Amino acid sequence: MTTINKLEQALASAKGLAADLKTFSLDTDDKNAKQMFNMLSTNAENMAQMLQNRVNFVKSEEPQYNQPQ
Repeated sequence: MTTINKLEQALASAKGLAADLKTFSLDTDDKNAKQMFNMLSTNAENMAQMLQNRVNFVKSEEPQYNQPQ
C-alpha cells in the first residue's frame, strides 16, 4: 500500500468518525454527552482537514499520484 493510499484511508476514517460522533450527539438527550460528542466530532473534523492538507501536498509533490486509478 502506497503512502497516498494510507493517507486517503486515514482521511476517510477520520471523516467517518466525525460523522458518527455527530450522529451520537444528535441521538442523545444528555447535555453532557451531547457536548462531549460535539467536541470530539470537531476534533475529528480538524484531523480530517489536516489529513486532507497532507494528501493535497503529497499529490502536488508527487505527480504520479494524480493519475486516474
